[in-house]
Amino acid sequence: MSQPVIIGNATLYLGDCREILPTLPKVDAVITDPPYGIGADRGIGKVTKEGSDVRDAAAGWDSHTPPKEDFDALLAISSEAIIWGGNYFDLPPSSCFFVWDKVQPEKFSLAMAELAWTNIKKPAKIFRWKSMSINDGDPKHHPTQKPLNLMLWCIGHTRTTGPILDPYMGSGTTGVACVHAGRAFIGIEREPKYFDIACRRIEDAQRQGRLIA
Repeated sequence: MSQPVIIGNATLYLGDCREILPTLPKVDAVITDPPYGIGADRGIGKVTKEGSDVRDAAAGWDSHTPPKEDFDALLAISSEAIIWGGNYFDLPPSSCFFVWDKVQPEKFSLAMAELAWTNIKKPAKIFRWKSMSINDGDPKHHPTQKPLNLMLWCIGHTRTTGPILDPYMGSGTTGVACVHAGRAFIGIEREPKYFDIACRRIEDAQRQGRLIA
């Protein structure tokens, strides 16, 4: 495990979250998007708005879902958790799922919505945002990248105000959202390619400054 990269109020680790999580203190919230095990690393249905391929066939990072022990560790280290792809994972029953409605036509060949498992005590919530409108001009850097506005919406539903952890950081969208929301961020990513992209994007966001009061 390498030394973390500190960018403003963000602490970023290049490495495996299974090795790094035991070294971290408890955080207020986890907001993350783990691998769904559906082969997104092989480019299955994942291209940018411009049509350029963002597949990463050599990585194999989406060949399987994380084991239950990983999610047990996340729930133990955090007060609140929002875990995208929650319908794919072995998680406890929840009364509050978040739904990302991708606002697609009925014959859309890919998923028209994605689900996030949460342990937040409130009714289920829906966020409507077209799937191709990722970051309003920011190009797609990762095959499973979530919209920045979706992550800002997730942060807005947390009841806490302290650090947010994303142990499957990818290209760093959760971290960018935390910068804009004025929240401390801890990110972990094991793929050097995406770690470098996350560092650059979070550094750019720090230069922009906080966008949400």
